[in-house]
Amino acid sequence: MLKQCLFALALAFAGSALAQSFPSKPIRVVVPFPPGGGTDIVARTVTPKMAEMLGQPFVIENRAGAGGNIGTEAVAKSPADGYTLLVASASSAINTTLMPNLSWDLSRDFAPVVLMVVNNHLLAAHPSVPANNVQELLALAKAKPGAITYASYGPGSSAHLTAELFKLMAHVDLLHVPYKGAAPAVNDLLGGQVNIMFADVAALLPHIKSGKLKALGIASAKRFEGLPEVPTIAESGVPGFEAGGFLGLVAPAGTPRAVINALNAAGQKSVAMPDVRERLMALASPPVGGTPEQFGQYIKREIDKWARVIRAANIKPE
Repeated sequence: MLKQCLFALALAFAGSALAQSFPSKPIRVVVPFPPGGGTDIVARTVTPKMAEMLGQPFVIENRAGAGGNIGTEAVAKSPADGYTLLVASASSAINTTLMPNLSWDLSRDFAPVVLMVVNNHLLAAHPSVPANNVQELLALAKAKPGAITYASYGPGSSAHLTAELFKLMAHVDLLHVPYKGAAPAVNDLLGGQVNIMFADVAALLPHIKSGKLKALGIASAKRFEGLPEVPTIAESGVPGFEAGGFLGLVAPAGTPRAVINALNAAGQKSVAMPDVRERLMALASPPVGGTPEQFGQYIKREIDKWARVIRAANIKPE
């Protein structure tokens, strides 16, 4: 018993010493997508304040390719010392199931650090669609099964899976029209070539404000403060519906708890700062924060949710 107590004390002292010495060099943050996108902008908004608090620079490294898998794999294989982090996203949770032959698994190979933001999707329609809310859209879809078309960023994208989740929970039949990325999908929605689309609020908000598109519902648990007049889909006839993207920092599995705690504390303080929050809200990316355990539970729920959709809809990778 004495030996066990001494061992526990030694571990506690070691963890305390590690927390005090970390970080002693710059921290690399891998964004597995190209520069200039939403993931990149959020990372560059949150990490500078973390750098100020921890006294070391956070260096953003964009390692794009293979739907985010190249950068993700690189971090999974990095030393578990807290000096290499990944910006994990909904794509990470989706790919864990969608691409079973990957060398990494989001819940197995990474340690959650902090959930930065949750980007809930907005359901928008072209003005020609004779539906001004979710209830009217559901009635239209049930009257004409398969007649309403929805755009996505491509097969297996978050926009695709959100629409498939909507179909499953609302018991409607919609026709999928995949595109190679967000820009062409939004362009065709604006042109009326497709009827509706689920996408990040930031991608659709300017067109909603200009009247070029109609906002039918928000895919979140509560209304978005930037569009307070738009009801949630859950309150509009599809109870429990919630979907979208998330962005959070994760480290390689096995990273010392003291290091995780130090990074988490800095991350939580950063997203809570008024100037950071203002910038994130301008991006329609509400900040979250929370503990590593809460983020880990969130990741598990996301993996499980999208796994059910992928299997039910029989979605295959491109």
